[in-house]
Amino acid sequence: MNLSKKKKLAKRTFNVGESRILFLPSRLDEIKDAITKQDMIDLRKSGAIIIKEKKGRKKAKGRRKRSKSTGKTHKNIGKRKKNYVILTRKLRNYLKGIYSAGEISKEKLNNLRKKIKNKEFKSKAHIKEFLESLKGDVKK
Repeated sequence: MNLSKKKKLAKRTFNVGESRILFLPSRLDEIKDAITKQDMIDLRKSGAIIIKEKKGRKKAKGRRKRSKSTGKTHKNIGKRKKNYVILTRKLRNYLKGIYSAGEISKEKLNNLRKKIKNKEFKSKAHIKEFLESLKGDVKK
């Protein structure tokens, strides 16, 4: 008696592999008559179909994890870069406004942009203070 179709139906019904499904030889006639998923569920409840346990290692043992090595983490590098990009854009935009207003020359603009790139300014207030000191030097 070929019950491969019944095994496939049981496989789909119980969501397990065909090799884990066992049919009781004494109740093969009932299994042969089963044509729906509900029939398979009823046969399992009555004990005509048995599903074997999974083989292999238990999940409870868990996996060994690699320990983290020392050094920089990517997360910290990302934060540092984000802060740099935010500050740089803010300061360059400020300089662009000043330059378009005609308050500084092209040479000073390029010089200040290089200083921004070298992280010489900590904030917008710091660059404003620096520009005020430049204006003070010119007036003297």
